[in-house]
Amino acid sequence: VVGIILAESLLQGVIGTAAGMIVGAALAYGLNTLTSPVFGQFLRLGAGEPVFTLPIFLFAMVMGIGITVLGGLLPAIQASRVTPLEALRPSVGEVARRAAGRGAKIGTGLIVLAALTLVSGNPRASAGGAFFMLIGLVLIGPALVRPIATAFGRLLAIAFAREGQIAQGNLTRQPGRAAITASAMMIGMAIIIAFAGILSSIEDGFTRFLSKSMGADFLLIPQSIVLGGGNVGAGADLAQAMRDTPGIDAVTTVRVAQSQAMGMPLQVIGIDPATYPQVAGLEFVSSIAEQAYAEIGAGRAIILNGIFTGRSNVQIGDTVTLRTPEGDRDYRVVAIGTDYLNAKAATGFISQVNLAADFHETGDVLLMANKTPGANAAAVRAALDEVVKRYPAFTLYESTEWRASMTGSFEGMIGALYFLMIALAIPSLIALINTLAINVIERTREIGMIRAVGGTRRQVRRMILAESLLLAGLGIAFGILAGLWLGYALVKAMGVVGFNLTYFFPAASVLVAIAVGLIFGVLAALVPARQAARMDIVSALHYE
Repeated sequence: VVGIILAESLLQGVIGTAAGMIVGAALAYGLNTLTSPVFGQFLRLGAGEPVFTLPIFLFAMVMGIGITVLGGLLPAIQASRVTPLEALRPSVGEVARRAAGRGAKIGTGLIVLAALTLVSGNPRASAGGAFFMLIGLVLIGPALVRPIATAFGRLLAIAFAREGQIAQGNLTRQPGRAAITASAMMIGMAIIIAFAGILSSIEDGFTRFLSKSMGADFLLIPQSIVLGGGNVGAGADLAQAMRDTPGIDAVTTVRVAQSQAMGMPLQVIGIDPATYPQVAGLEFVSSIAEQAYAEIGAGRAIILNGIFTGRSNVQIGDTVTLRTPEGDRDYRVVAIGTDYLNAKAATGFISQVNLAADFHETGDVLLMANKTPGANAAAVRAALDEVVKRYPAFTLYESTEWRASMTGSFEGMIGALYFLMIALAIPSLIALINTLAINVIERTREIGMIRAVGGTRRQVRRMILAESLLLAGLGIAFGILAGLWLGYALVKAMGVVGFNLTYFFPAASVLVAIAVGLIFGVLAALVPARQAARMDIVSALHYE
């Protein structure tokens, strides 16, 4: 018996792994096609074709086949311990209810633990708590099948008066199987809702972040927006020429050097603490902006971004030692903050005076300017174009133009992620079809009996459809709860690396998830319902 079930698991693992590798390769090429223009246009990076090496395929096969066989091991052992007499007896609901009660107690404990991590305020703990939440819902699921099915059954009674009652009874007869199917759908729905919450929060934070740190009226940007990407800085004469341009009110510049601190690479950005906050600004995780700028202008002080502090556990008030051409220099951490261009690299911000003294860097790699209030933007742009002609390494943008291009690219990538998010929900549809098909096979004689006493083919189809909608309702209910929890925890966890985002409740996405779940419920019922309705009555009554 163990061998039969494990052989089944092996065959399913081989087929699923082969299909998964094909789909995975297609997704890799599709995402590469979508993201390559962004990297080429804004980062000056050429993305090659996806590379699939032997270790990648071996890892996929070990994970796909190994986990499938491992997943069949416990059911195989349990099946081998069932005596023939027990197998011939009808299933006893009380046994299933006792097993569900034990799982519910463990699941409740995990959910309480997850709630404690969420209210603790620790982003890392709450992200881990989201995992406990998912496991807890899976364990508590069988105990909730009956009450949830009863609640949804009342709604189904409006459209499926008689068939809904039969479907509800069928579902509660096998709460374990129903909970497993609902759990598969829960994961799909949770992915949709969690991703939607994260993406809407990131989109809002991205817009706010971009407007604050790159909010100048005019931007003079080098060939690569990655400031440490080999750009040649301009001398002070370019900034002065911009200041002398009629209609320009304020100009600030950004300089860059490379260093090491605490054994890690650190990009050091030099800013003018007097003019930088007038034209642009950092997004601070903590500390008062004016005080932070004043402190880096008054001595060896540094503003570190969340990428560095998250890796090094450095706090405000600590001292970090930077490796410089003049030897090691100690800088006091006065704030945690970052800007748009350096949000993905470990970065520290110091004054340009200290950058020149310790790193010998005086070249401007990014210049930003604001026009005088009331000045004609077109005339100022034309005058700046004349200035920039002498500096071919730089490109002049109006901030609205540049931010629009960045926002458009970001929205394109968000669209690709939404597509991927929906694709990840497909397994829940397969789980629904699988459960309904098994239920139809197991209830062959029952369906034959319903047809024999006068049940029509239409009523049989409606019964299977009602059962599918009940399963979908279970998965949707679990998925909404898990998705909101997971999305909120992950958004807050981004604060660890310096991205302080405001969580946005994805109301529209919750409605979309409900609609997708119900559509999945209808689609999953099509083939099993047709199969059940077309059963020959005599053959069904003779089954087994």
